[in-house]
Amino acid sequence: MSSPSEQSQPLAAPPWQSSDSGVRITGVRTILTAPERITLVVVKIETSEPGLYGLGCATFTQRARAVATAIEDYLAPQLIGRDPADITDIASSLLVSSYWRLGPVLNNALSGIDMALWDLKGKQAGLPVWQLLGGRCRTAVPVYAHASGRDAAEVEDNVRAYVEDGYRYVRCQVAIPGALTYGAPSAASTGAGDERGGSLQADVRVRPGLTPNAWEPDAYLRVVPALFAHLREQLGPSVHLLHDVHERLHPTQAVRLAKELEPFHLFFLEDLLAPEDLGWLPTVRAQTATPLAIGELFTNPAEYVPLVRDRLIDFVRCHISAIGGLTPAWRLASAAELFGIRTAWHGPGDVSPIGHAANLALDLAAPNFGIQEQHVFNEAATEVFPGCPEVRDGHLWPSDTPGFGVDLDEKLAAKYPPVDPLVNDAWTRTRLPDGTVQRP
Repeated sequence: MSSPSEQSQPLAAPPWQSSDSGVRITGVRTILTAPERITLVVVKIETSEPGLYGLGCATFTQRARAVATAIEDYLAPQLIGRDPADITDIASSLLVSSYWRLGPVLNNALSGIDMALWDLKGKQAGLPVWQLLGGRCRTAVPVYAHASGRDAAEVEDNVRAYVEDGYRYVRCQVAIPGALTYGAPSAASTGAGDERGGSLQADVRVRPGLTPNAWEPDAYLRVVPALFAHLREQLGPSVHLLHDVHERLHPTQAVRLAKELEPFHLFFLEDLLAPEDLGWLPTVRAQTATPLAIGELFTNPAEYVPLVRDRLIDFVRCHISAIGGLTPAWRLASAAELFGIRTAWHGPGDVSPIGHAANLALDLAAPNFGIQEQHVFNEAATEVFPGCPEVRDGHLWPSDTPGFGVDLDEKLAAKYPPVDPLVNDAWTRTRLPDGTVQRP
């Protein structure tokens, strides 16, 4: 971790910054902690005003140490001595300071700086960040929960439990017998379903010499439409159902799935296509009315331009730290609004509570908010991060605390050291039955 520098002048001060008194950045540090066994990266920007600091989320958990190095060795030296009020200029100058730009490591590093500066500005103003964005557009923010199961009946039971708790939006994932899939537990390949779920089992048999527990797209394409047919029949039309493909299909398979799910009126189908296959979106759009949410893997906001301009998607679905933080995300939301496209920011466990608070600020202030993914943090995480956004009755509720409203207890954070590299990354090493690498 870097310590506050004694350097009094920034490496490249903007022409309007004088040497007169004023709040200046005196230190930039990264804190890595894993209270849920997922490494989170937090940036802390300290200032010349005692007790005034900002916190930001720079979590790219698969490459956490690379992000920390980028911040401490390359970004922090450019910030010492600068006025933290100049968020836009700092974001713009740091973005081009490496010449090559808009990759996930540097973007997450930039995000930590950007969010910390917004947190600082809110604290200086005595206002929550959502007020700085223009104030709220809604009382609270609807979120979607994750319901999964070994079969359709178990998924149904979990959806019903969420509905009883006040949720109106639920993402549904189901196991594929004999194969690995995203977002659901494993299932035995010999099960036969039950009286409510019917048989959702696929004929997936592992043959000698082939990859066991591989990803099997044909089985997936049989099971998922049957899942949603079951859920609609049993739950009726009132609950909003979502599903995440996680870019695991060939484009022609993706077209087929989107068409087969259309009768079940999904709220959205997530990441139907990989970024490399987005040229197929016009084909998908021409053949189905199933709403699409795309962009979790985007690192350049400009990747959205053709999708938004041509109205090929219904929701911008990005990990805001991966595109550089609150500043580019707010601009993206405003651009999407002009085309009738809504937001659905990524909100998994590998976004820190500070990052979730940034999502919440955007959700409250954006007229074109669509839905927010939720993650309910465990007790350890809420102790490490006092002020975690409150989830109640299927909604995130804002606070009036200045900044993002989330703090960091560094002593407690130190009790949960970062996870060793690659420990949690087995899911990224997915293969097909014949051994071919599959995009995760």
